[in-house]
Amino acid sequence: MAEEAVEYLAGFLDGIPGAPAAGLPGGEEHAAGLREDAPPAAGASLVEALDVIREAVPRAFDTTGAGYLGYIPGGGIPSAAIADLISDVTNRFTGMRFPAPALVELEWNVLRWLAEAFGFPPEARGVLTTGGSMATLSALVSAREALLDEAITDGVLYLTTETHASAAKAAKIAGIRRVRHLAPTPELRLDLDALRAAVKEDREAGLRPFCVVASAGTVNTGAVDAIDEAVDLCREEGLWCHVDGAYGGFFQLTERGRERFRGIERADSVTLDPHKGMFLPYGTGCLLVREGRRLLEGHSAGEARYLQDLAIEGESLNFSDYSPELSRDFRGLRVWLPLKLHGWDAFRQALDEKLDLARLLHEGIRDAPGIEVPWEPELSIVAFRSQDGDDASRRLLDRINASQRVFLSSTMIRGRFTLRAAILSFRTHRDRIEEAIEIIRAAAAR
Repeated sequence: MAEEAVEYLAGFLDGIPGAPAAGLPGGEEHAAGLREDAPPAAGASLVEALDVIREAVPRAFDTTGAGYLGYIPGGGIPSAAIADLISDVTNRFTGMRFPAPALVELEWNVLRWLAEAFGFPPEARGVLTTGGSMATLSALVSAREALLDEAITDGVLYLTTETHASAAKAAKIAGIRRVRHLAPTPELRLDLDALRAAVKEDREAGLRPFCVVASAGTVNTGAVDAIDEAVDLCREEGLWCHVDGAYGGFFQLTERGRERFRGIERADSVTLDPHKGMFLPYGTGCLLVREGRRLLEGHSAGEARYLQDLAIEGESLNFSDYSPELSRDFRGLRVWLPLKLHGWDAFRQALDEKLDLARLLHEGIRDAPGIEVPWEPELSIVAFRSQDGDDASRRLLDRINASQRVFLSSTMIRGRFTLRAAILSFRTHRDRIEEAIEIIRAAAAR
C-alpha cells in the first residue's frame, strides 16, 4: 500500500511545474458526482481509491505550485509529509509527557528553538496548534485570564480594520464582546495615537482595556505595525500586547525581517503559522507566550482522575495543560524533522528570496500603464489595482488568472477592489515572477 501511495505522490510532485496554478476547472461538478450516501459494504482496492483521489486533487487550487500567489501559500515540503507518515503509523500519544517523554521533548525542542528565534526568555512557553486561528484564541484566553480574571464583561480588545479576522472570531469564542476596530494609518498600520485615545475614552467610560493585537504583516498588503512602539504603549497602559505573525512572522529569521519587527521580542505573545512561513502542510500553527505561566494559567483546569497515573511532579510539561486539546496529533514531528534535515539556513535563505521576489514584482508592474500600486511591499505581498475602478480591476484579475500560470486573489481595501500577489511558496523563484510580470502587464494593456 505504501509503495502504491508513494508512486502516486512521486508522479504528483513531478507534475507540479506544469500544473495549472488554480487547478483544473469543474471542481464542483466533479464533486457532485462523488457523493455517496453510505460507505461500500465490501472494501475496494487502494488502486481504486487512489483513482478517485487522482481525479479530485487537480480540481483544487494548486497550493503547492510556483504560480500559486493567491491567499497565503505554503507549499507543503515533502520532508514534513514523511514526518506525518511516521507519526501516524507509530501513533504515539503526545498530549501528555509521561506516555512518550522523548517525543514530547522533541516538540519542546521545536518550541524552544522558535522562542529563541524571536528573542523570548527561557521562561517562555508555547504550543503547536492546528493554525493561527487556534493560536490566537489561546493567546486571548491567556490575556483574559491574566488581566480580567472572571470579570470579562467590560474587557476591551483593540484591533485595526486590517487585523486578520481570526482575532475578532477568537474574541467572540473567548467571551470578549467589546472589540474596537480602529482605522489604520494611510500606510495601513496600527494608529498608535488613535489607540491611546480609544484606551483613554474606554477607561473613562468604566470599561477595562486589556489587549492590543499588532500585526507582523497583514494579509491584505503585508503591512507591519510599529511593534516596538505598540509594546511601549501597552506597558504604559497595563495592556497585553499580542503580535499576529501568522503570515509574516517567520521573516524574523532574516535580517530585514528582524529590523521591521523590532520590539517583537518584548511582546506578551506571538502567533505563527509554520504552514505558511516554514512551508509546512496545512494544520501547523504555533503560539509563543513570553511568560509561560500565563499560557499555563489560561488553560489548565484541575486534574482528571482517570489520568492520575500519567502525572509528573513539578512544572507541567504536558501540552494538554497549555492548550484546549487533550487528544492531539504529534504535529511536532512535522516541524522537527524538516528543521533537522534542512537546518535554519535553508528556511532563512528561502524567506530572503521571497522578499527579493516581492520587490522584483513591485518594480516590474509599478510603471505599467493602467495599473496603480499604492503601497511599497514591506514583506512578500504586492497589492495593486486598475486605475479605471473596481470593475476594471475585476476584469484584470480574471485575465491574469486565465493564464493558468499564476493565480492571484483579491481583497477590499478602503472600499476599493484590490488585487494581491502573495509570494510565499518555496517553489516560487525568479523565473515565475518574471513570467508573472509579463502576464500582468499584458493583461493591463488589454
